[in-house]
Amino acid sequence: MKVILLVDVPKVGKKGEVKEVSDGFARNYLIPRGLAREYTEGLERAMKNEEKIRRMKEERERAESEKILKELKKRTHVMKVKAGERGKIFGAVTSADVAEHLSKSVGAVIDKKWVELEKPIKEIGEYEINLSLPGGVKGTIKMRVEREEE
Repeated sequence: MKVILLVDVPKVGKKGEVKEVSDGFARNYLIPRGLAREYTEGLERAMKNEEKIRRMKEERERAESEKILKELKKRTHVMKVKAGERGKIFGAVTSADVAEHLSKSVGAVIDKKWVELEKPIKEIGEYEINLSLPGGVKGTIKMRVEREEE
């Protein structure tokens, strides 16, 4: 029986492949578990169309992420925080704080999961912050943490 695999199946094939398997294996295992569907040309066309739409969406997401990263890299971002005389910050600057600050400066939503801080920032100074945006876009921006004047 010819089937189209809906997911990767070990020792059988990858998602979207058309495979010839025994009737019993298809009817008793693959189809009931939602791992495959019986082959039709219409289903094959539909799956290829879905794949094309998914690729276009990923490309659009990657382009948007590259645009945001380019905008963020244009300048050094300055964040004002409350700090003591010796440069110790009251509390800490976390990835959520950095994401909120960057969102305001760019005008686009930056998720805190995209900001990669090894540990929270606890002192005044300049830092290079790694970003991992959707679509596999990675980059580094510069941020200066300064004392807030009272």
